[in-house]
Amino acid sequence: MITYSRSAQYYDALITAGGKDYARESALVADLVERYKRSPGRELLDVACGTGRHIEHLRERFTCEGLDIDRGMLAVAQERSPDVRFHLADMIGFNLGRRFDVITCLFGSIAYLPTVQRFEQTIASFARHLVPGGVAIVQPWLRPDEWEDGHPHASFADLPEVKIARMHVGRRDEATAILSFHYMVAMRDGVRTFEETHRLLLLGDEHYRGAFLRAGFELHQGRAVLSGRDLYVGVLPG
Repeated sequence: MITYSRSAQYYDALITAGGKDYARESALVADLVERYKRSPGRELLDVACGTGRHIEHLRERFTCEGLDIDRGMLAVAQERSPDVRFHLADMIGFNLGRRFDVITCLFGSIAYLPTVQRFEQTIASFARHLVPGGVAIVQPWLRPDEWEDGHPHASFADLPEVKIARMHVGRRDEATAILSFHYMVAMRDGVRTFEETHRLLLLGDEHYRGAFLRAGFELHQGRAVLSGRDLYVGVLPG
């Protein structure tokens, strides 16, 4: 699952150039939490937090911690928010020894799981780390019927000191989408190229609903949209 070992330092530039509005998204998530959360606390864990861009804004309304499996991404997140606690851990079987009022997993990061069974285990881990009345919010990635084999894609970032291009043509292997990213990075000391392969699980609505319900959540869906995707909102009874 460690896929950003070489690209972590360029990730924010590419995503920001693509127009992602972390402040707006974080405000939508926070409003959703306020609507459904029944617990009295404000402790939030952002799972697969990446470089911590959502935490940067969510911390205005919650006491935040982050969790990710990639050291490079966490290093960027820690530099961005030095007073926030970040955990190096796998989202499948993490055990922090405490519970939170809110758990988020955004930007389709939940798809970085190898199997449906591991996905179910991850949602169950979320439930174990929530206090009664707490809320889990998951933003899905592509569903199986939305995937298109062989579709070319490119992202570019044009900054004063660095130019970045990232391209891939995806393919599908059963329930997994395989994205072989090709990077080209130009800086003052020259141009470097490298590749990273990302594997993401294609999950249908039935997978999300089933996993949330089996983990004991009351499930809500479609109350807000991020990057064109409905969010799954689970409330832990109590």
